Amino acid sequence: MKFKLKLKFNLKKLISYYKPYKITLFFDLFFSLNVEVIAVAIPLILRYITNQVIFYGYSTAMRNIFILSVVILILLAAKYCCAYYTLYYGHVMAASIENDMRTELFEHFQKLSHKFYDNKKVGELMSRITTDLANISDFMHHFPVELTSILTSFVGIFTVFLIINWKLALLTTWIVPLIGAYIIWFLPNLSKAFEKNLDMIGNVNSQIEDSLTGIRVVKSFANEKGEIKKFKNENKNFVDSQKKSFRVMGWGFSGMWSMVSFYAPFLVVTGSVLILHNNLPIADLMTFILYQFILIGPLFGFMNLIEMMSRSLAGYSRFIEILGVQPDIVDNQNAFELKNIEGSVSIRNVTFKYENMKKNILENFSLDIKSGEYVALVGSSGVGKSTIFSLIPRFYDVSKGEILVDGINIKNIKLESLRQNIGFVQQDTFLFSGSILENIQYGKPGATEEEIILAAKNAYSHDFITDLPDGYETYVGPRGLRLSGGQKQRIAIARAFLKNPPILIFDEATSSLDNESERYIQKSMEKLAENRTTIVIAHRLSTIKNAKRILVMAGGKIVEEGTHDELITKNGAYAEFYNLL
Repeated sequence: MKFKLKLKFNLKKLISYYKPYKITLFFDLFFSLNVEVIAVAIPLILRYITNQVIFYGYSTAMRNIFILSVVILILLAAKYCCAYYTLYYGHVMAASIENDMRTELFEHFQKLSHKFYDNKKVGELMSRITTDLANISDFMHHFPVELTSILTSFVGIFTVFLIINWKLALLTTWIVPLIGAYIIWFLPNLSKAFEKNLDMIGNVNSQIEDSLTGIRVVKSFANEKGEIKKFKNENKNFVDSQKKSFRVMGWGFSGMWSMVSFYAPFLVVTGSVLILHNNLPIADLMTFILYQFILIGPLFGFMNLIEMMSRSLAGYSRFIEILGVQPDIVDNQNAFELKNIEGSVSIRNVTFKYENMKKNILENFSLDIKSGEYVALVGSSGVGKSTIFSLIPRFYDVSKGEILVDGINIKNIKLESLRQNIGFVQQDTFLFSGSILENIQYGKPGATEEEIILAAKNAYSHDFITDLPDGYETYVGPRGLRLSGGQKQRIAIARAFLKNPPILIFDEATSSLDNESERYIQKSMEKLAENRTTIVIAHRLSTIKNAKRILVMAGGKIVEEGTHDELITKNGAYAEFYNLL
């Protein structure tokens, strides 16, 4: 019962995807119906031609045979045109629906917060937007068309049966409701097995994605054998899940085929009994047997349709599951856009912990940063510095307390507006697969080439870019793998320059730079920070010596505060940390 309710709910939304293509769907079904009507009609015409030879003279028979032969040729031509429409336009419709669903799912991915992606593997999500939707696409075209064709064949053939001999027809139609009941019984088990397959192939994709993305690390540790072992394990799990689904298919389809195979001898025995009682001509029994062979095609198609339906329902179930995940960070109903902000940031009594952690990473934490102030956060790993970086733009929401920008609670500001006013340069620099120019331009879509070059110069990146063979058109590779760590970091800083926001956050922005590059970037950071609120999170204390205020964090709290010289004089935690480095 649970399966039926779930299917009914899903089916309602599934049907809605046909709405933009309802005219195409109508003709798709109409022409597929015509194909089957013609297929059923032609044997009757051939039967009539045979009767012409038996019951009429030569000249009359030849004239009728010629006319009927022309009719058959016309019907075959019409069948060809109908089949072409269903094969071409039907598949185009399915591809268009798949595109709509993929777009919807991708847009939904963009809405989901960091918390969702913390618990999901990229490979698994990729399988949802590719493999699952490909299965659904097959279903969107083939299911209504094939179902129409199969039902037309069954209805047409059994109508002929009733016309020829209604007694034998009624005695032999018991198999249809029996097969229907059998399908309702075993279809949920098959869908469940296929859903498990999709989960397993998602794990395989995740393993491939991890291994290939980190191939340089794999090779540097000479751990190819370990990666192969992990892949084989995930692949074996997938094959095992396939075996289970094939087992369900085996006993399910063999049961159906047994019922179909039983139909022929039952028909012959029943017909023979009727013949013995003079209730059935032998010619009629032969016609029944002929149509029984014609039924084999639709029955095979019906079995294939069940398999397709099971795969598609499993994929659609996973599709609906993702769409059902609601983003936990959304705009409030009365949220508004920030305009002409000054850039002050206030963190008041904030408590926060990550979902899978037992302890709070921040506990009743408070911090006020004035507009245009240059503030540095330092401390050992895990004390909460980068967490603050994630809370200000609402990548995560605080558990308690509030964060204000220009005195406005960030929960009352539209997310897009809030993040447009904040520039980020992170420790884990990410570059998109494309050119250097495109990656810098990401900070300000539509920026001119002159603006991009100016941003690169401010980030001290222009010289090394122009030294490359293709200059700003140089392809950086997936995740920027064709560039050094320092080059990637400087392009990311150029991207922040181009965005030109009132609030800047640098999270270990110089961690991948050599000493010379760091000096250049330090100058560019200080230049960019003029008249802007700037928060610098750093391990390398040389980067933040000139900060107007340095905050030392430990245990999720601020334990020291002052300039570099003041903190060195105190000879406390900062001085100890500085001497260690």
